[in-house]
Amino acid sequence: MMSTDVVRVQRGTFLKEIARLLTEHRISAVPVVDADDRPLGVVSEADLLRKQLGLTALLPAVRQDADHHAKTEATTAEGLMTSPAVVAHPDWTIVEAGWLMQARSVKRLPVVDDTGRLAGVISRSDLLQVFLRRDRAIQEEVLEGVLTRTLGLSPSAITVDVSDGHVMLSGVVERRSVIPAAVRLCRGVDGVVDVSERLQYDIDDSAGGS
Repeated sequence: MMSTDVVRVQRGTFLKEIARLLTEHRISAVPVVDADDRPLGVVSEADLLRKQLGLTALLPAVRQDADHHAKTEATTAEGLMTSPAVVAHPDWTIVEAGWLMQARSVKRLPVVDDTGRLAGVISRSDLLQVFLRRDRAIQEEVLEGVLTRTLGLSPSAITVDVSDGHVMLSGVVERRSVIPAAVRLCRGVDGVVDVSERLQYDIDDSAGGS
C-alpha cells in the first residue's frame, strides 16, 4: 500500500521550498532525512501554518517553552520538524499502521527498511483505498486464497457472500475447529470490514466437544 516515490527534504531545506513541494505534489507532509536517507522527523502543513501565524501568539503562556519559541524562529526543516520521526515497517499490516496513525495523531508514516533507510510513505488515504476494494475481488481472495489454498477446504462446500466489505460464510466444514480460524483469516483480507458465519460441521473437535 505504501508509495515508494517519496518526496523528502534535508535538514537544511528552507521552509519556502518545503511549502512549494507540498503544494506541487499535493501532499500534507514530508519526511526530513539525513545523508544516509534515514528519517529524522517530519514537517507538515500544520507545522508551516503554525510558523506562518506565529505559534507563541496562539498558545497559552504556560506552553510557550523554549522549543516552541525555537520553532517560531526556524527557517529550515531541522528547526521546524517534529522529531523523532514516527515510522512504520514494510511488513506491518494495514491495521498496525492505522492504529499507530491514530495513536500518534499523524496522517502519514515514513516506512523504513531493515537498515532504517526510507523505503516509502503510507498515508491515511492509502489505507482508505483498502476499503474501496470491490466485493468481487474480496470474494475471490477469501474463497481461493484463504479457504481453499490456506485451509484446504473444498470450494464447493463453502459459500462466500460479500456485500460492501461484509463477508458471510456458509456451508459445511469437516471439523468445528476450522471455523474460528477461517473467520480470523478472512478478517485479515484487504477490504474486509467484518465477517459473519453460518457454518456447520461434521466433527466437533473442540475442547469438550462430543
